[in-house]
Amino acid sequence: MTPPIDRREFIGKAMLAGAGLSLTQSLEAFSSTPSTQNQKRVGIIGLDTSHSIAFTKAFNAKDAAADLGGYRVVAAYPHGSRDIKSSVERIPGYIKEITELGVEVVDSIKTLLDRVDYVLLETNDGRLHLEQSLEVFRAGKPLFIDKPIAASLADTIAIFKASEKYRIPTFSSSSLRYMENLMAVNKGKIGKVLGADAYSPATLEPTHPDLFWYGIHGVETLYAVMGKGCKTVQRTFHPDSEVVVGTWDDGRIGTFRGLRAGKTGYGGIAFGTEGIQGLGPYGGYRPLLVEIATFFNTGKPPIDPEETIELFAFMEAASESSRKKGQVVSISSVMASAQKAANKISI
Repeated sequence: MTPPIDRREFIGKAMLAGAGLSLTQSLEAFSSTPSTQNQKRVGIIGLDTSHSIAFTKAFNAKDAAADLGGYRVVAAYPHGSRDIKSSVERIPGYIKEITELGVEVVDSIKTLLDRVDYVLLETNDGRLHLEQSLEVFRAGKPLFIDKPIAASLADTIAIFKASEKYRIPTFSSSSLRYMENLMAVNKGKIGKVLGADAYSPATLEPTHPDLFWYGIHGVETLYAVMGKGCKTVQRTFHPDSEVVVGTWDDGRIGTFRGLRAGKTGYGGIAFGTEGIQGLGPYGGYRPLLVEIATFFNTGKPPIDPEETIELFAFMEAASESSRKKGQVVSISSVMASAQKAANKISI
């Protein structure tokens, strides 16, 4: 076993490895540094989502599986959404639940960061994620950010820029990315993916762009099998549903269908050179938690940051297409606007 490295040594190596490197290269430099074996304390920011309780129960279970890495949630900062009623109203109940699980509830993110080595950013409100993630990066703690990584494409770009600046790895994902049948497609079950259709609920929240709030689950499903490379997006909007069609640079077509009423479920279908495969059913959080534990162990994000940025550009382009009454919108055009806005954000 490689001996643990202390934080001063890590910072020195990270600064040398990161100088002048790209985001991906910098994060690879981080992952090449041996992880500290005896630091397993996890903190949660945001007790306004059921994820905080579910994740804590999994990590802190007496019979937690070995692939969850021995990590334990020891502290939580509850806030959390400020003005999204459905989220704010959950906080008192979740404070009670997480306290009963043996987790200390603290009064600030700073206090939390003094008590933990790794962080799960669970705040339901994506508008707060940039502000809260910056505190974590500056404290030098590896960070998982629950969906949505942000409530704007510009903030998404800024978060990854900050990750690069502070040499602290991060990733964000919906648990839908790790559905069993979807993973089988990624392992080559149907050969090369020629196209895919994905669906999920797409309920709306006025504080977030249309798909950023909940449609992201289906968009992440789509990107998980299609990969990055989408060039144009066109959206057809209906009060109860919508269809977003993306055209990839190699001519492949990927679609997302978002539904707002009834028991819509999650899933999709992928078309490959060697067959067709349904992408559902959804199997729960556990596969994502295993990925998070592996990420904490290695310091290496399991998802290319550029892919996460592009899937948010896909959703932003869908919003722009809606504003333009269904016109085709290029990913490059929304990326250019968001890059300008991100450059003005202080990190």
